[in-house]
Amino acid sequence: MAATVSAQRNVDLDKFSISAQYRALPQIQIDTTYRTFNVEIETTRLMQPLLNTISPEKSVWIDGWRKLDRDGHIRIKIRFEDILPESVSTKERIETIKNRNGQITGTRTYYSQEVIYTFQANAILEDYRGMNLEERMLANRNNKMVYRSPEFAIKTVADGYFALNSISIAQDLFRRNVQNAVNNLSNQLTRDYGYQTVTSTDILWIVGSRKDAEYDDHRKAFQIVSDAFFRMSADKPTDEIREMLQPAIDYFNKIKRVYNGKSKRERKLRYASYYNLAVIYYYLDDPMAMMNEAKGLRLNDYDTGDATGFEHSATNLKNVLQINNMNTRHFPIDITKFKGPYERTDVTSK
Repeated sequence: MAATVSAQRNVDLDKFSISAQYRALPQIQIDTTYRTFNVEIETTRLMQPLLNTISPEKSVWIDGWRKLDRDGHIRIKIRFEDILPESVSTKERIETIKNRNGQITGTRTYYSQEVIYTFQANAILEDYRGMNLEERMLANRNNKMVYRSPEFAIKTVADGYFALNSISIAQDLFRRNVQNAVNNLSNQLTRDYGYQTVTSTDILWIVGSRKDAEYDDHRKAFQIVSDAFFRMSADKPTDEIREMLQPAIDYFNKIKRVYNGKSKRERKLRYASYYNLAVIYYYLDDPMAMMNEAKGLRLNDYDTGDATGFEHSATNLKNVLQINNMNTRHFPIDITKFKGPYERTDVTSK
């Protein structure tokens, strides 16, 4: 939909941005008492000395969980395999030389080595009772990766580059791939099991024409929503925010009642109300109310395609709340209060 639509005796709707904060809930449900974890790393004999210098276990995290040195509710066992070169070839790049007039006067040839290599890593998640929760492939040897050396003007220098520097190159590639694997794993674990704080940007549709009778009240309603969402925090319940939003909610509901005709202007005003209310209810963690607005949007017969997106969002929100046996995405977390299954109160976290 265009940002602004104009016609005689019609209403202009403009996009206004808002930001809101909430806490993403786990996508995979496990025992809700599990809130601590520890990490165990192993690798091959060849890479073990290098592994000791980079300590990748320090980079593993799960938002909303407490990390222990050992004996967490979940043990994350990660194994990194060797970097294995599969092929080495020398590539050339020809660069044209031009004079000040842009005429080609010659060429230069540069040479570099290209190494095709593979890396493999996997993670196993077990609980403290020894039950296997899942296994994840972090890197697979089916994925061929490429290392390219610096360029040289002499081909023989490029030809011997990898042979002369193979150990340092392999170590650098190992470090890089280990760190990528750990970062990706942490992001996956936070998505599936964690409680990440999310700041989301969304839009509301607000009357844009000063000549329209609803211009001032629409702006006031937007300001109420913007101010309330600005105060919204993932760490705090939304009761106070809902109270702040109530005048705007009442106003948009009133618009639906007052403008109940079939003209394009009235359908557009109702469209803005259904749309804005659906957005508000999403961030208030009210999927049923959001679904009702989506259904109204579909029946309103103006830009009904947005209803499908809202219905999907409402369904997903309802499901994730049910999976986690919760009714909100806004609550405080103090990870220092989480204790491992064998932890004494005088044991500190890592």
